[in-house]
Amino acid sequence: MPVRKRRLPTKSLTGLALALPLMAVTACGAGGTPAKASAGSGSGAITVWGHQGQTNEDTALQKAVRGFNSSQQKIKVKLKLIPQNDYTKTITTTNASELPDVLEMDGPTVANFVYNRKITPITSYVSARTVENATRAVKAEGTVGGKLYALGMYDSGMGLFADKKLLKAAGVAYPTGLSDDWTSTQFTDAVRKLAARDPDGKSLDIQENTGLDTEAGTYQFAPIVWSAGGALLKNGKAAGAIDSPGAVSALRTFQSWKKYTDPNTDGNAFAKGRVALSWVGHWMYPAYHKALGSDLAVLPLPDFGNGPKTGQGSWTWGIGADTGNGKAAGAFLDYLLDDTNVSAMTTANGAPPATRTALAKSPLYKPGGPLRLLADQLAKPCGDTHITSSCVAVTRPVTAGYPAVTSQFSQALNSVFGGADPKAALSKAARAIDQDFSDNQGYKIP
Repeated sequence: MPVRKRRLPTKSLTGLALALPLMAVTACGAGGTPAKASAGSGSGAITVWGHQGQTNEDTALQKAVRGFNSSQQKIKVKLKLIPQNDYTKTITTTNASELPDVLEMDGPTVANFVYNRKITPITSYVSARTVENATRAVKAEGTVGGKLYALGMYDSGMGLFADKKLLKAAGVAYPTGLSDDWTSTQFTDAVRKLAARDPDGKSLDIQENTGLDTEAGTYQFAPIVWSAGGALLKNGKAAGAIDSPGAVSALRTFQSWKKYTDPNTDGNAFAKGRVALSWVGHWMYPAYHKALGSDLAVLPLPDFGNGPKTGQGSWTWGIGADTGNGKAAGAFLDYLLDDTNVSAMTTANGAPPATRTALAKSPLYKPGGPLRLLADQLAKPCGDTHITSSCVAVTRPVTAGYPAVTSQFSQALNSVFGGADPKAALSKAARAIDQDFSDNQGYKIP
């Protein structure tokens, strides 16, 4: 059967430190033995590509490069920033021989770049200390076929942001952590009770303004499928996983929230007090804290039966498959992923640090910090296949076919929120995903 090539649109969330572009999957020359870079001399000039995103992130990265160059005389890093909206497409369309020695990648793209031989395993080049200090969740995101290809400076976290003042006025008790999480029924009851006291009958924000039929929709609402005991993929198949009875029931509950949801066209539904609850991630904390101060609470997402779940994963760093200087590339990554640079970057963007030591010291995420719940969730990683009731942070499917998965799931999600039958929408998505995987021989990576 001929290979079907896919080209999907690039989308991202406005103001989101976690960037989620989609890549074009190409199968030309893919699926063979993973490439392996040359170690080289460990000296000389190396090139580094990064995404150009928030100004404060760009500044932190540029400062890290300058710091590395001035810290030693053997290696000279030349940094190139590429606009975020063009970044993944640029890597996808660039021949491996023309890629840089070190490159940044969004988490869901790693498997595709392995599949297309764009990157090489990094454990031969970065230090064991760097690998050991990375959080388990971030290592799961960067591991493909049992080999580590990427590590990040920061991760991401999802939760419910709550206005304690409005909850108290409505007599709604709320959870204080993972151990007393709301069930989906309790959450729905809280949404209804809060809406009954609201002038326009709206009590919930789900960031509808960013678009449910995008990667944002998948990232934010795949957790309800996982929490219901379902999966986006199971053993390489979507049928029976994405449209399981639990997943269908969860999306039916999700659909029932529409009447209580503020469309949030101005992006300020929660910050301006129009709703009491906002289903979103760490990136909104600065704005929400500024607006609510001590009235802001951070809660886990509701439990649909398999324990509360959250998404995780963000930008990561790897080594180009055709580099001739893997040792120098690894030395730069060791420097980039140390506490000084990780802390500087996460201070700039507010994301959870992706190293254990920086996370433990972070004012936001350390014990007693305002976002400690998100760190607690990330400390219980599921990976992408073993989604049990005892783990919380789930890695999006590590597969080169991820664009088909997220495209179809997010379209189904959007359709369901608009009134479509959940079973029909999810089964349609499952068929499309499985057909795409069949057309591409399962996107198998040796």
